Amino acid sequence: MDTEKHQQDAEATAIIAQKVLPGREREYEAWQQDVNAAAAAYDGYLGVEVAPPTPLQPEWVVVYRYDSIPHLQAWINSSTRQGLLEVGDEYLDGPGTQQVVSGHAPAQDPLVTVVITHRVHPEHVEDFLAWQRRMTEEESRFEGFRGSEFFPPIEGVQEEWTTLYRFDNAEHLDAWLTSDRRRKVLAEGKQFDFKLRTIDNSFGSWFAFEENGREAPPPSVTKTAIAVWVGLYPTVVLLALATSPLKMPLWLGLLVGNLLSSLVMSFLTMPYYVNPLLGRWLRPSPDEPPARANLIGIGIVAVLLAFWVVVFYLVTTQIWSLP
Repeated sequence: MDTEKHQQDAEATAIIAQKVLPGREREYEAWQQDVNAAAAAYDGYLGVEVAPPTPLQPEWVVVYRYDSIPHLQAWINSSTRQGLLEVGDEYLDGPGTQQVVSGHAPAQDPLVTVVITHRVHPEHVEDFLAWQRRMTEEESRFEGFRGSEFFPPIEGVQEEWTTLYRFDNAEHLDAWLTSDRRRKVLAEGKQFDFKLRTIDNSFGSWFAFEENGREAPPPSVTKTAIAVWVGLYPTVVLLALATSPLKMPLWLGLLVGNLLSSLVMSFLTMPYYVNPLLGRWLRPSPDEPPARANLIGIGIVAVLLAFWVVVFYLVTTQIWSLP
């Protein structure tokens, strides 16, 4: 009873994967935006992410987050969503798959997350749990393993047990999936059928924000581009000033400058300058009105860029001129 109440009160996440018919991708994206807008109008909505297919992940993956199972269930079962699904059927290659997890948002590795579901007969739950612990123990010994999360069935929503586990890149994941150790453990639990899906979340590490000890979902593409612009402008100009005495030819100066810019952006500019100053805008609190968060974020962007424009104008015209 306590577990059921905890699941009802805890944050809920739905992971939906679906294949799109070739040539219908743009129509699907427009339709998915309409679906996302409708989802945002329901009580308890916290956010949505859409990940397009990659060589590692052949399906479109949509992740909805709500503050509780009842609120997520209200959206999933709503007539609004059912009507939208009827419209979207013409873009989809067959029915999609859906997993729901409760407790908190599924932690997402910057690169690879694997979702596995099992249907387990109630009489075999203890054996299944023991076998799952054995599987996790073997996984943890492999290079690149970033951790796993385990979610029991949710009454009235989903009958499957769901496991999420993460590796730092596709190569390390593939080493585990094709290993003799995994085949051996699978043979030990051959009575537990499973479905496996890989989600390639190649979002990089420039926008890694901690949320309750977990990496939070990345900001939108537009916010990402603006934030990179805010960090790139001072980085490029400062490096140009620093390397100008070397008087390198254009082709070599750009080669060296691009390398230095990438390193400085990755290790200094983004984590210690852009993310702290724009974090509230890039990853706003669910309780903060979007309009207010955007207004504050754009204001900070304008102030930062105006500051650097004035500084570099004075430096390059009044103090120092580039050769």
